[in-house]
Order: sequence, then C-alpha cells, then structure tokens
Amino acid sequence: MKMTFDEIIKTRYSCRKFKADKIKREDILKVLEAGRVAPTAVNRQPQRIFVIESEAGLKTVDECTKYGFGAPVNFLICYDKEASWHRRADNKDHGDIDAAIVTTHMMLKAWELGFGTTWVCAMDAEKTREVFNIPDNYEIMGFLPMGVPAEDAQPAKMHYERNELNVKYL
Repeated sequence: MKMTFDEIIKTRYSCRKFKADKIKREDILKVLEAGRVAPTAVNRQPQRIFVIESEAGLKTVDECTKYGFGAPVNFLICYDKEASWHRRADNKDHGDIDAAIVTTHMMLKAWELGFGTTWVCAMDAEKTREVFNIPDNYEIMGFLPMGVPAEDAQPAKMHYERNELNVKYL
C-alpha cells in the first residue's frame, strides 16, 4: 500500500543502520529524479549530486566521515556557486537553500520507496573535495547515505519531540 504524503513526513526518520542489500539502479534514479524536479531559486538548478555505490567509493566516504553507517549507496550533495542564484540586494547565495530543498525531496522519495536516509554534514569537507575531486566552484553540503533500514533501526530518542507550532498571523 502506497503511503500518503502525511504518512511519509510523519514516519520518516534519520536512519543510521542499514542492511547491506544493494539498491537497484532504477530506484536510485527515482530518488535522483525527485531531487531534479525540486524547486530552486530562479530555477537555476545548481545542485550537483555524486552517486557513490562502488565498494572503493564507499570506503572513501568512510575516510571523510564516520557517519557513512554502512549504507550501500551514498549521495554527495553539492551545489555550483557559479550556477546558483544570488540575491541582488546583498548577494546572498541561495545555493545552500536549493541544495537543502533538493536533498529533502530525495529523502522523502527514498522513504516512500522503502529506503532510509540521514543527512550527514559532519565530515572533513577539504578531504572530501580532494578524494572525490570536487571542483572549487562546488560547495559541498553533505552526504546522504541511503539503504534499506536494518530490522533494529529506529529513530533517535529525540525524534518525536516536537515544539508546539509557533506561528504569528499578520
């Protein structure tokens, strides 16, 4: 049975333990497509995503972060600073926001397909740039490990703690 959007956003959690099961290329492409169609500032689409699935590549991820969690696929999320939109008034680069939207779309699609993910920003960015040969004009945002959640995978203790809605109507 297919999940509703509300079910997807309320049940998805940051998965930190994965089965070793390989992920079909068609499923990887579905997740990438969800990111491709995500909205970006002025539709510049500055996201640049590296798919890491080889054994050597995944070992290299582990050299850059201790949070690869043994996932069979890891996406390295970047954006091109030369392609992203910059606000005219103060030159604020919106590539980080675009990459966050893209990554969120990918995480939610992955969950719909039965895959867990977690956003990993704790890494050695310079080592990542070096070992994966990331161009200087690409800003590295983080890794997105993805895989089938292990049977004993579960949300972190604080996952369900939510603040009350804090909105002001003007």
